[in-house]
Amino acid sequence: MKSLLSLISLLAISLVGTSAVAQQSHGMTNASAAHPVAETRMAMRQLWEEHLVYTRNYIISALANLPDGDAIAGRLLKNQDDIGDAIKPYYGDAAGKKLSALLRGHILIATEVVGAAKAGDKQKLGDAQKKWSANGNDIAAFLSGANPNWPRNDLDAMLQKHLELTTGEVVGRLTQDWALDIRSYDAGHAHMLMFADMLTDGIARQFPDKFKVKTAATGRSAG
Repeated sequence: MKSLLSLISLLAISLVGTSAVAQQSHGMTNASAAHPVAETRMAMRQLWEEHLVYTRNYIISALANLPDGDAIAGRLLKNQDDIGDAIKPYYGDAAGKKLSALLRGHILIATEVVGAAKAGDKQKLGDAQKKWSANGNDIAAFLSGANPNWPRNDLDAMLQKHLELTTGEVVGRLTQDWALDIRSYDAGHAHMLMFADMLTDGIARQFPDKFKVKTAATGRSAG
């Protein structure tokens, strides 16, 4: 009985602490969201985290023959449209649709990579990986052409690293090397946030007028 009461007390203390942290975090989020760059950074991070998370969910489901594979693939493809929509305010509808198309290609080729790896078909896997890499080159070329603050070589290197880390997840799960799987996902998550921040920083530098903060007192932009 004493041990049960002690456990309940510890849980109560933990919940109180968690609530306080949540309130502090909420306040920090509201404060940071007041600045357009911070707000855009959070939105961009969320989009690319969804890209990463739903890609992982698809890998897990496809390799394990789970019944939710098609549903996850559909949600993953929607994420690519959401990312395209996110750049439309800066680069227009045509550019947004172009990015969505390139990213949809990235996902569809990823399904080929996963399928070939699962089947153990080395020829198809090699072909799919070449297409995947070429698609990454195309995405880098498109983005760098839209914004001079996104150097093509830097974008291409980051996208190729994304492919490498995603492949690590596939290999890790196929071989039941769970350490490799987890390590690849953790590294991929950190890498994806860096990529998202790179996009946000480039947009903010290219369109500084869109990211000026208006003061409540004067209504003037405060940079």
